Amino acid sequence: MRRSLFGRTWPNVIAVVLFVFFVFPVYWMFATSFKHDQDIISKTPVFVPLDGTFDHFVTAVDAPNFWTYVTNSVTVTVGAVLLSLVIATLASFAIARMKFRGRKGFVLVVMMAQMAPWEVMTIAVYMISRDNELLNSLVPLTLFYMMMILPFTIWTLRSFIAAVPKELEESAMVDGCTRTQAFVKVIFPLLAPGLMSTSLFGFITAWNEFPLVLILNKDEGKTLPLWLSSFKTAFGNDWGATMAASTMFAIPVLILFIFLQRKAVGGLTDGAVKG
Repeated sequence: MRRSLFGRTWPNVIAVVLFVFFVFPVYWMFATSFKHDQDIISKTPVFVPLDGTFDHFVTAVDAPNFWTYVTNSVTVTVGAVLLSLVIATLASFAIARMKFRGRKGFVLVVMMAQMAPWEVMTIAVYMISRDNELLNSLVPLTLFYMMMILPFTIWTLRSFIAAVPKELEESAMVDGCTRTQAFVKVIFPLLAPGLMSTSLFGFITAWNEFPLVLILNKDEGKTLPLWLSSFKTAFGNDWGATMAASTMFAIPVLILFIFLQRKAVGGLTDGAVKG
């Protein structure tokens, strides 16, 4: 009995330690955003700011071009995610359901694109944008972010489509649906968990991207990651405003995660086939 209790206790203790280890930096960021300046630089750490202030949030929102940066980030992130979902859905369906020459090679290329560091394309993207007068534009950013998340999206959706029984599609075609109609009416609704998980990954990847926009865009063409690095004074970094800005920057991802977690329920094909 003691051994059994001991065996159940240690995994729980390890889980709690890991939880605290990963969550504490997030809590410290959130708590610091409400602290007064003297508490932030104090040698004695203040873990709970009982007399908190919203001044740092006001400073962050009042930064030049804040709402322009918000609009830019939302535009390029949502655009990249939607484009990747459309292309990846069609490509993954072709890989999972159709037999064509070069299919294995195409899958290999997708895997290689996923493993390759995207930084190798930075110079090429910059030169193409410069030669086509697209510097300080959201178009190359959106397309580049789409290329960053496309391989993962194709690979993930391929697995979801392959898991859908072919009998469902064949039954719909026997009932008079074309292949396109069978895909839209039968397979596509069952891809909700895959679409949501890949959307979340793509959103986080594009939302957090920093180096490329630093190279391609300036002034009003910047996005929120560059806004996070702008809180500097003659005396150093404004850590309160930086933490407040980081908190606001993380909130959209947190909301999206909670929303998608609630929606992605049940098995992929539970109850799809009647007996």
